[in-house]
Amino acid sequence: MNKNKKILAIETSCDETAMAVLDLHETDVAYDFEILSNVVASQIDLHKKWGGVYPELASRAHLEAIIPVLEEALEPIGGLSNFSREIDEIAVTKEPGLIGSLLMGIETAELLGAFYKKSVVEVNHLEGHIYSAFCNQDRRQFSIKKSDIFPILALVVSGGHTSLILMKEHLKYQTIGQTIDDAAGEAFDKVARIMNLGYPGGPVIEKIAQSGDEKAYELPQGLKNSRDLNFSFSGLKTSVLYKTKDIKTGQEKTHNKADMAASFQKAVADILIKKTLAAKKKYNPKTIILGGGVSANGYLRNNFRDKISTSSSSQSGETQILIPPRNLSTDNAVGIAIAGAIK
Repeated sequence: MNKNKKILAIETSCDETAMAVLDLHETDVAYDFEILSNVVASQIDLHKKWGGVYPELASRAHLEAIIPVLEEALEPIGGLSNFSREIDEIAVTKEPGLIGSLLMGIETAELLGAFYKKSVVEVNHLEGHIYSAFCNQDRRQFSIKKSDIFPILALVVSGGHTSLILMKEHLKYQTIGQTIDDAAGEAFDKVARIMNLGYPGGPVIEKIAQSGDEKAYELPQGLKNSRDLNFSFSGLKTSVLYKTKDIKTGQEKTHNKADMAASFQKAVADILIKKTLAAKKKYNPKTIILGGGVSANGYLRNNFRDKISTSSSSQSGETQILIPPRNLSTDNAVGIAIAGAIK
């Protein structure tokens, strides 16, 4: 089997307008990809003053950005005039996400598909985060085996999701653990807001934590002793609130911001890694993936790789650990293109 195709992918699930064009060469044993373009228009500056994503503003920003992003993404194939000849398929994020934002991408994909007579493949946003991890080096060409990489255990950690997902083959997913309240990325944003550090919370907490003592404050790890693989971050967030604010007066208590940031970051990373190790022991995966926006956090990336790699080897051999480069950890269309192409 030898198949070649070019895929345009569109991702607008939240506050990034993203598109990518990938070239796929499929053989009997692998999917070989080349990233021709990867364009992301971020809305971070737009939402900063709100301390989070404002859905209506996000939709309007997608509307303004979507044509310029499309034009830039298509430059490697000679622009829109070559769309019909060069693009074989369109992949688009269908869910989950903000309804207005998602519709901007879906309607764009459907219009392009109808006009140029191209098939449109719908992709789940979490699939994109999982498949982005196969670009585990900062390079434009990479390969994904069709077998010999399963089972895959994926920890997807973002602003809206914290899930442990088991894959026994491509595109087959079983959620084996998830947050019962806040997502880890949401907790980062809320704690940053509590501490008046700004938005988005992940990068600012990581930066401040570098000069802090991670053992300075004792903070809880939700569901630490539970037998399941679920997560909880609401108690951790509340603990930071009580340690930094007087609840009755709203006045700030004396505390060291760097130490608190470092202690919070450690608590999040520790429970994520602990549950992943428990899942590894139970399911014996050949491949372990860390993906999603929170996987851009350097502290988590380093500790995850170190602690997972030094744990006991899988019975079938050494476990492969895949973490996407930082620019593919946050929302992007490359992972959507990969999942769409395999579909």
